[in-house]
Amino acid sequence: MKFANSILETIGNTPLVKINKITNEIDALVLAKVESFNPGNSVKDRMALKMIEDAEAEGRLKPGGTVVEGTSGNTGMGLALASIVKGYKLICVSTDKQSKEKFDILKAVGAKVIVCPTDVEPDDPKSYYSTSRRIAEETNNSWYANQYDNLSNTEAHYQTTGPEIWQQTDGKITHFITGVGTGGTISGVGRYLKEKNSKIKIWGIDTYGSVFKKFHETGKFDKNEIYPYTTEGIGEDILPKNVDFSIIDHFEKVTDKDAAVFTRKLAREEGIFAGNSCGAAIKGVLQLKKYFRKEDVVVVLLHDSGSRYVGKIYNDQWMKKMNFL
Repeated sequence: MKFANSILETIGNTPLVKINKITNEIDALVLAKVESFNPGNSVKDRMALKMIEDAEAEGRLKPGGTVVEGTSGNTGMGLALASIVKGYKLICVSTDKQSKEKFDILKAVGAKVIVCPTDVEPDDPKSYYSTSRRIAEETNNSWYANQYDNLSNTEAHYQTTGPEIWQQTDGKITHFITGVGTGGTISGVGRYLKEKNSKIKIWGIDTYGSVFKKFHETGKFDKNEIYPYTTEGIGEDILPKNVDFSIIDHFEKVTDKDAAVFTRKLAREEGIFAGNSCGAAIKGVLQLKKYFRKEDVVVVLLHDSGSRYVGKIYNDQWMKKMNFL
């Protein structure tokens, strides 16, 4: 008989799918790494499990403990699955920018959800960074996952996502493109691929309102770059330790409107029901089309499922209210 011993053994080995219609003006072969096939429907399942396993091995997470994390939703879901199987409680701290579906899903899998304001400085006591740290300090037998600075995040993708992409493309990949939030995915995959072939280009998709692109190009952290944006899951107003800027060859910014419109295009033209940052990633590929040659193999990572965004991106009223339709 063939079966998994728990849902956690089904994480990874996600499919690589050719993009056909949206990228028909690009000569190169464009392949999507569809991470919604993970049990928690996002790429974050990989690093959530790795962070918990490493914390257990190091004695930082003890039996019956409480996991605390600041999350835009997907990491929380990955942590929830691992916590259920391993017997931990989970407290997720998020922001009022995230979709209602994300909070409902987290509650459905037993997480306690605390919502903080988005439009405050990272070091403000009300920010979700500060709040999650405070809750971890105040909660007995707790462990703060800290996906931004916990390098198990990057290591998860170095050990799993990178090797999968290399094997699935038979080593022919020339470009890897993904949205950048905590930085674990691009840094882990990028490091693995560069070790295999230093000529592979690693390109990050950023959003307007985020500091990544300017910092990468100038080395300056410019607070004037920071302002509210609607695209979920990518961009930051901090510099997480998981973002290895030396691995990344280029950052491309995509507007909120384009991210939303191309998320819907993925569903309607490719049959890939994907999340908000996936639209940004695929639009980023199109913006970079002049750099591709016919023989190139471009892999774009699609982070999560559209089920998290039914009330926003896939809702005509919300799209019209935002002037995206």
